[in-house]
Amino acid sequence: MLKNQFIASFIIFLLRVLEKKYSMDILNYNGNLLPSEELKISSQNRAFKYGDAIFETLKVVHKKIIFWEDHYFRLMASMRMLRMDIPMGFTLEFLEQEILKSVEPQEYFNEYRVRLSMYRKDGGFYVPKTNQIDYLIEVTENTYKTKSLYQIDLFKDFYNYSGLLSTIKTTNRMLNTLSSIYMKENDLDNCVLINERKGVVEANNANIFVIKGTVVKTPALTEGCIKGVVRGKIIEILKKNNDLTIEETVISPFELQKADEIFLTNSIIGVQSVTNYRKKTFQTEIGERLNATLKVIGFTEN
Repeated sequence: MLKNQFIASFIIFLLRVLEKKYSMDILNYNGNLLPSEELKISSQNRAFKYGDAIFETLKVVHKKIIFWEDHYFRLMASMRMLRMDIPMGFTLEFLEQEILKSVEPQEYFNEYRVRLSMYRKDGGFYVPKTNQIDYLIEVTENTYKTKSLYQIDLFKDFYNYSGLLSTIKTTNRMLNTLSSIYMKENDLDNCVLINERKGVVEANNANIFVIKGTVVKTPALTEGCIKGVVRGKIIEILKKNNDLTIEETVISPFELQKADEIFLTNSIIGVQSVTNYRKKTFQTEIGERLNATLKVIGFTEN
């Protein structure tokens, strides 16, 4: 009897493992769930040919999309700026349901990393045949853990040019790819990008904040940084803090070495404190406090 129960339990375990493996390959393409191997991208795909696409990276915890409203309104603003047709049905509630529908088959993890991509439909050269869009939702487990040691350096080979277009999360990420390769080759955790005026812009995959005394600085949007959702949340938190002053401004690379503390922000990592920049070692107290506050806000906001 016990032997049969063991065999039955083992079979159920194997089935769950196989189901888990399968579910991780599910995509949502224009509202249809399908295995990733069934997604066919044509040679006329505009995201592939021209980088004619934008995306949002979202964190989902226990079936809650963290800061979803902020992501949604940033996505809508970006689509309008890039002259994409926004379908009438693309409401806040509709896209939320599509994201959660994509997460639902994968009930094995507490946290998920979701990428929502929007791109113009196939056809055309630089001039598209249509401004109508397709969308794709990809889901993976969120495995990021805040690091106790985190080293950064400047990436100076190419510039992140300032301007409004740079604030949008398009799929044209060649600069970020090259700086990430440089990061890996030099055993770093991240790189700081600079613009054509040699001002600090952001990190490979995150916004950057620099603390000196009671002043917290972050690059202004006019410097070319991504208009990050968590960046905005941290600015809101700091504006309510009587002990610290937040400035959106121009930051020189020299200010990095003079800083008391540096931290990075994005939707997946939350707040990640930097411990080392070249030979300088930083404190992490304020960044850690902000990360704790951010987590509370993420769970309590509607």
